Amino acid sequence: MISRAFAPALAAVESGRIPGATLGIVTADGRRAIRCAGMAALVPEPESLTEDHWFDLASVSKVIATTTMILTLAEQGRLDLDRPLTDAIPDLRQYDVTGAAERRLTFRDCLAHDTYLPAVEPIYTYGDDPARLRAFVLQREWRHGPPVYSDINFILLGIAVERLTGRPLSDWPLGPGLAYGPPPGPAVATEACPWRGRVMKGEVHDENAWALGGAPGHAGLFGTVAGVLDYAGGLLNGTGASPALLAAIRTSVRAERTCGWERRFAGWHGGDACSAETIGHTGFTGTGLWIDFDRGLAWTLLTNRVHPTRHRETGILELRRQTGDAVIAAFGR
Repeated sequence: MISRAFAPALAAVESGRIPGATLGIVTADGRRAIRCAGMAALVPEPESLTEDHWFDLASVSKVIATTTMILTLAEQGRLDLDRPLTDAIPDLRQYDVTGAAERRLTFRDCLAHDTYLPAVEPIYTYGDDPARLRAFVLQREWRHGPPVYSDINFILLGIAVERLTGRPLSDWPLGPGLAYGPPPGPAVATEACPWRGRVMKGEVHDENAWALGGAPGHAGLFGTVAGVLDYAGGLLNGTGASPALLAAIRTSVRAERTCGWERRFAGWHGGDACSAETIGHTGFTGTGLWIDFDRGLAWTLLTNRVHPTRHRETGILELRRQTGDAVIAAFGR
């Protein structure tokens, strides 16, 4: 069955569209299957991909790490999701305490990307001192626009976690196979970065995450396929999350979004065959995780589609959709 589910990814590797891919599948009763193919790196030295390699999870960090942290702190009574971020970050836009719109953003607004904040900003171009860049994020008057998926939302949430716990996000217990970089094992290469002048391997690919110290709220987490499956399996069987956390990540906050996650919608990356009770998230480096609660089935597709460059068409959207449909066809019930 795993060969059938892995067929789209294997075809993408064999055609040269992506260097390597790993597919992991887990069920609510603990059964799992893993298949990988291709290369962990093409340059500067070729390296074959194995199940033990650590992937830069990119924005999958938002759900595995930051969303879990925020919802856990809410359950502990240390924050209220519907209260402003200023409860945790009182100095947010501190020079305009009565007029700044940023001071009215709530934790839930940011989790659901229901804000006016821009999708992304080249924060790394303003310097490389993490503390100074955090101050820049907090004091900047952000340009307004319609609600979009925004890294800025989760950078703010990461700062809130740091303020409430007094510790960096990298201190949060995440379980085996999940860690902020550098990972404690062989790493998959991502991009040959023009700014940093080297192939990123074991260092976070996202420029803003790197400049912010490697463990901000929007990216920075590394994971093995086993580590991601352990996390997903814990959500499926209830051992890895409380009922309140599960309700938050499964309940729509606005169209197509829960707290942190996407819900299934027409044309999404998870494919068409999954049930309406499926949530998922993708990462820019070529990663993704989807959890179908109705079927008791989760899958992660981990690729290095930005290696050695992001500036080429890899067909990652269609690959993800084909993989989701193939997983359901092979393992669904």
